Amino acid sequence: MTPTGHQSLKDELARLKAERPKISQEIGVAREHGDLKENAEYHAAKEKQGLCEARIKEIEDKLSRAEVIDPTQLSGDRVKFGAIVELEDLDNGNQVTYRIVGPEESDVKQGFISVTSPVAKALISREVGDEVKVRAPAGLRSYEIVAVRWP
Repeated sequence: MTPTGHQSLKDELARLKAERPKISQEIGVAREHGDLKENAEYHAAKEKQGLCEARIKEIEDKLSRAEVIDPTQLSGDRVKFGAIVELEDLDNGNQVTYRIVGPEESDVKQGFISVTSPVAKALISREVGDEVKVRAPAGLRSYEIVAVRWP
């Protein structure tokens, strides 16, 4: 993952850990309302606590296994992790720009695609001028690599 994605996960982890006391307080307040069997506030707070703890464990696991790669230290003419790739859709002439990032960082609306996505897999190790065919849910798409840049 990129340093930005790594920091984003660390920030989310800190936020979730800071939320723990608030959730515990919500559980305590709800417990005071009496019968726990029919106490919707209590059950909602316990569910919120469970989701929060599960996400904390998931993030801690990802951070412990993360390999952080700084794309600003990379260069070259071939597409690889961290590259910003400009493509021309050969079917309709539209141009799109994607940055290849880790799965946790992907956000197609912002132009960040996961290195494990079909488009990124087809682009890896290619260079400017190469034609790439990608099997997408809408069918086979053809792209030409217009540019490869580095942040």
